[in-house]
Amino acid sequence: MFINSFRILILCVLWGFVGWKVDLPSNFQASEARRMAKKAWGSLPERLSFIIPVVIPDKTTVLHPPDLPLGNARPMIQSAIDKTAKAGGGKVILSEGDYFSKGPIHLRSNIQLHLEKGAKLLFSDRAEDYLPLVKVRWEGTVCWNWSPLIYAYQAENIAITGEGEIDGHGQDWSKKWRKLQKSDQTLLRQMGNDLIPEDQRIFGNGILGDAGDGQMHYLRPSLIEFYECKHILLEGLTLRNSPFWTVHPVFSKNIHINRLRIFGGYLNDDGIDPDSCEDVLIENCFIQTHDDAISIKAGRDQDAWDRPGSRNIIVQNCELASLVNAFCIGSEMSGGVKEVFLENSRILQGKYAINFKCNLDRGGEVAQVFIRNLEIDTVSTAMLLFTMDYHSYRGNHFPTSFNHIFLQNLSCQNAGEYGFKITGVEDAPIERVLLDRIQIEKADTNALFDHTNNIVQQKVFINGLKWKL
Repeated sequence: MFINSFRILILCVLWGFVGWKVDLPSNFQASEARRMAKKAWGSLPERLSFIIPVVIPDKTTVLHPPDLPLGNARPMIQSAIDKTAKAGGGKVILSEGDYFSKGPIHLRSNIQLHLEKGAKLLFSDRAEDYLPLVKVRWEGTVCWNWSPLIYAYQAENIAITGEGEIDGHGQDWSKKWRKLQKSDQTLLRQMGNDLIPEDQRIFGNGILGDAGDGQMHYLRPSLIEFYECKHILLEGLTLRNSPFWTVHPVFSKNIHINRLRIFGGYLNDDGIDPDSCEDVLIENCFIQTHDDAISIKAGRDQDAWDRPGSRNIIVQNCELASLVNAFCIGSEMSGGVKEVFLENSRILQGKYAINFKCNLDRGGEVAQVFIRNLEIDTVSTAMLLFTMDYHSYRGNHFPTSFNHIFLQNLSCQNAGEYGFKITGVEDAPIERVLLDRIQIEKADTNALFDHTNNIVQQKVFINGLKWKL
């Protein structure tokens, strides 16, 4: 336990020497906290300047739908992508019509896949179509699995754009495979805990080259996953019915996600999950999911401690609706999450509007999170939740450090059971949280705090009355 805690400390120290220097006040009072928040928000133009526009070569290939409505368009699309990439890159356009892809689309460097208005790309739901296996991060642990429906590996300058629609056809995956995934889920998490080499973590059909068990495994693929990529643009599309998480960039940098409309289908249908990513802008999106609408992630437990975390994530002008969490950090966040900005957005529904979630397996640190100017309609359980007892706990004791969280100018019509529910643990209290200019019209209970330090509030009103700790 000492060695693992020391590793976490070293990672946190190293993080202090990269990125922007943030002035952390030694005396966390309301005035100092507000000053720090103001300074951090003032850094936003510089932070946004690090998100560089994707540049695609000026070459265009236009594709048309196959004659048969369910004719397999994948060979045509993949061939166009591969040939265009080999020639130096360019735009591959799907013109109006229906395209059925019997298997994954793999993007290459310098490729823009553009779906014109009226174009619909529908994927098959047969597992055997998604071979060979590729490297992914599944619920925070790296492994080899079925290919995501759209995938890129170590690519640069990639884009998916247009007014068309991508449908993951994920209903059967989610209904059937979720009931079958538990043994694989447990095995993968133990492999991550034991730091089993990545090339021995073989799932999917259980065959990687000459290795593997040859058994069928049931870890669902995501809709879009970019692994170790940089300079990414997703813009304008409608995405629906993902088998698993919808947009999942992993270990990637310089990402712009703009004007997406995302509609989930079933459980674990997260909308956008930047996972150990840096320099990310998510803006002008409408997301309606059963699970997390937006979740900032950074890996699970021991498997993530020596890997990069997430930082400089900016979310602006979005509308979020979920049956669980509208905006959250975690629960896979063991590599650390820092410098997150959420502003000028509306939360339509959820169990929780804002949720910081982990359990005592995780370790890591979540810090320097700045949230302002939110309109929250109705949630059922709490407007703001911090929890260290999230499900799937395996019995370790590596408490996460949550500190320097700033919430300003929030309005909530109905928070449900609690306005604020903030619960740490004795040896890792939630600390240095600013609640500033927050109005909750209705909450059954104002707040529940347990194991917290330096929670400061100013101009907080709940149920029509000024509230104090």
